[in-house]
Amino acid sequence: MCLGQDDDADLRAPLRASEGNELLNAAIDEAISRKPKGHDFIIDRNVPAKSVSRHMSVTGG
Repeated sequence: MCLGQDDDADLRAPLRASEGNELLNAAIDEAISRKPKGHDFIIDRNVPAKSVSRHMSVTGG
């Protein structure tokens, strides 16, 4: 999804549920439809709340 959001999409289930790509393509399309058009990163030393609840090192890469 987006590194700036806590949303995610499960692609493992559709991959395992079908030999073809129809379910996977539908899951990807559905995930993309939930993706925000922009980001809302708020980086401000005066605001104690984090914009994302996980630390970037947990995201991976």
